[in-house]
Amino acid sequence: MEVLPAWVPAVGFTLLPHAGGFLGSNITKREIPTWYETLQRPSWCPPNWVFAPVWGTLYTSMGYGSYLVWKELGGFSEKSVVPLGLYAGNLALNWAWTPVFFGTHKMGWGLVTLLLTTGTATATTASWYNINKTAAYLMVPYLAWLSLASALNYRIWKDNRNKR
Repeated sequence: MEVLPAWVPAVGFTLLPHAGGFLGSNITKREIPTWYETLQRPSWCPPNWVFAPVWGTLYTSMGYGSYLVWKELGGFSEKSVVPLGLYAGNLALNWAWTPVFFGTHKMGWGLVTLLLTTGTATATTASWYNINKTAAYLMVPYLAWLSLASALNYRIWKDNRNKR
């Protein structure tokens, strides 16, 4: 049996989060000019061009962190079920937000999804800390951005909930 080069898992884990981001970007691109631009947004809302590079950086960071945890625990094993399972759940929630918020225009459910995402990201970070501190630290910018995103989602929902 041929063994994969060491760089393959590192690249795979690092790129994995981008898959959901790429798929979600198709929804976002379609909805920004037709729906999102019509919403009242707070003055502190970042400009639209900021979101893609921020998410690209965050996805790379958390993906590489997941690789570090996977490698530290010797791959997929009994020990990796909780830390990588929490991460997988977090990714699923993260990827679900765009279709909920942008796809169905359910701003309140988008907020619920974001709060659950933040909770699983926090649990993931805590579970990674004793395994690989660098991996946990790579999650900190993501947690900060999720806090901003949650506040922004709340404000947009609050200011636009009666809008049809």
